[in-house]
Amino acid sequence: MEKTIRCAVLGLGRLGYKHAENLASKVKGAELVSVVDPLEGRAEQVAKELGVRKWSCNPDGVFEDDNIDAVVIVTPTSTHADMIKRAARNGKHIFVEKPITQELAEADEVIQIINEHKVICQVGFMRRFDPAYAEAKRRIEAGDIGEPIYFKGVSRDGNVPPEEFIKHSGGIFLDVAIHDYDIARYLMNQEVSSVTSTGSILLDSNKFMEKYNDVDQALSYLTFDSGATGDIETMRIAPYAYDIRGEVVGTEGAIQIGSMRLNDVKLFTKKGSYHDLVQDFPTRFEDAYLLEMIHFIECLQKGEKPVCTEIDGKLALEIAVAATRSFKTGKTVYLKKIAI
Repeated sequence: MEKTIRCAVLGLGRLGYKHAENLASKVKGAELVSVVDPLEGRAEQVAKELGVRKWSCNPDGVFEDDNIDAVVIVTPTSTHADMIKRAARNGKHIFVEKPITQELAEADEVIQIINEHKVICQVGFMRRFDPAYAEAKRRIEAGDIGEPIYFKGVSRDGNVPPEEFIKHSGGIFLDVAIHDYDIARYLMNQEVSSVTSTGSILLDSNKFMEKYNDVDQALSYLTFDSGATGDIETMRIAPYAYDIRGEVVGTEGAIQIGSMRLNDVKLFTKKGSYHDLVQDFPTRFEDAYLLEMIHFIECLQKGEKPVCTEIDGKLALEIAVAATRSFKTGKTVYLKKIAI
C-alpha cells in the first residue's frame, strides 16, 4: 500500500484555497493536515470548511512538524525563496507556485539546498497539465506537425491586480508571461536563446504602474537554439474574458491550443448568436490544478522527479528576467546557458 502524503498549504488566496480543496478531498493518497495564512481568521475559516485539524497564521510550526511530509507554497512571490529553503532544510517536499524566486542568483542557492537535502520540488506551471496543452505535447512528440518552428502564445486577463500586488509582483514578464515562457520551452522542446520585449500602459487607470516600471500590455519575441522563433502577447486588461491560447507551427502542420469558451454550447436568439466566456484562471485551469497536484503526490509516493522541477523553474525565470531587461533597455537580451 502506497504511503499517504501528509500536506500543508501555505497561503490561502484563490489559488491556495483551490490547492487546499483538492488535497482535502480530490487527490488520492494525500491528506491535508494543516493550512496557514497570515490574514486573521482566514486559516481557521478554511480549516473548518475543509475539515482540517490544524491551522495557523504562522508557518513556523509547519516546518517543525515531523508529521508533515510536503508543503504547498502559495505565498507572495517575494517569500518563495525563503519558504523553499526552510522546507528543504526541514526535509519537506515542495510544491511551489511560480516563480521559484525573484532573482536568478537566489534560484541557484535554492536549487543547491533542494539537492543537498534530497527533497522533491515541483513548480506550479499548470499549463503542462491542462488537457488541451497535454494533448498538444503528445501530438507534437508523435511528429504530427513535423519539426516545430514557431510558437505563438496569448495570455489576456481582464482582472487588473491592485497597486499593492503590482508593487511586489516583479512585473508583467515575471508575473504573467512566465507561464508562456515555460510552455513554449515545453512544447517546442527547445531552449530560448534570446528575447526582445516591449510594453505599454494602455489604460489611464493603470498609470500607477509607471512607478514600478510595469505595464498592462506586453509583447515578447523569442528565438530558440535551433533557429525557431515565437511571439507571446501578455495583457492584464482584456475587457471580455480570461483568454489563454497557444499555437505551434511545424514543418508539416500546425496545432492550436485553447478556446475562450466556458462551455461548448452556442445560443441562437433573434438578437444573434452567443456563447459564454471564461472569466478567471480558477475556472479555465480547474482540471489542470487538480491534475498537477495528483502528479505531485504520485511522484512523492514513487520517489520520482516531477515533469516540472526546480530546474524548469529557473529556466523560465531566466527568460522572464531577460524579457524584463529587454523591456527596460530597449535591446535584445541573449540568454546564457544554464548549467543543469
